[in-house]
Amino acid sequence: MGKMFFVDLTRCTACRGCQIACKQWKNLPAEKTRNSGSHQNPPDLSAQTIRLVRFKETADKDGKVGWNFFPEQCRHCLTPVCVDVADMAVPGAMLRDEETGAVLATEKTATLSPEDVKAVSEACPYNIPRHDAASGRIVKCDMCIDRVREGLAPACVTSCPTGCMNFGDEEEIRELARKRLEEVQKDCPGAVLGDTDLVRVIYLFKDAPAEYYDYAVADASRTMLARAGQTRPARNVSRRDLFQRVLRG
Repeated sequence: MGKMFFVDLTRCTACRGCQIACKQWKNLPAEKTRNSGSHQNPPDLSAQTIRLVRFKETADKDGKVGWNFFPEQCRHCLTPVCVDVADMAVPGAMLRDEETGAVLATEKTATLSPEDVKAVSEACPYNIPRHDAASGRIVKCDMCIDRVREGLAPACVTSCPTGCMNFGDEEEIRELARKRLEEVQKDCPGAVLGDTDLVRVIYLFKDAPAEYYDYAVADASRTMLARAGQTRPARNVSRRDLFQRVLRG
């Protein structure tokens, strides 16, 4: 069945403990950044930051400003399109670990052409893969597979002080997510779980996913963007449609 994450966004305080723990475990350097007018730092995922807590300002009908926090990582898709795209260019460049379900970028990604790297990135419905110019490799979250194989939880999960980050066997996590959704919906009837049929990282959203981040879920339809009051166009092919094409073979 594999492993899964459950990320309860109603409990995220944007402490960035998960972001820091990821850097520490992976021995990734800090990045020099500039004040961009947001508390989000650094501004985006990169070869040095493969896990990022995103900040998005919100306002209710009375104009009261709030925040939606989104701790982003690779979703470890059940049917990873990135693996299929990379495999067409260099077999074994990316793979899905059979035991855990983790989607991994191997050292062979360094042999991908720039065009292939771009294709892998654009195939991802969540805009996750990044290219490390120094090593030439594609980099992203690997589910801390070295820890998981030793019976340990990913570093990000162990650092979370609020219960936002959860990790375990697929059946256990799905049940946890289902029960928590029922509880949250008592006060927030619009709460939803994101992409439960597509990924191994299930997010619980109190508000519409688009209120957290453009790529929070795979549905890139203009309908979702319009509901969020955004004008940014969707990609040429709906990301969910791309998933479904792969599922159909």
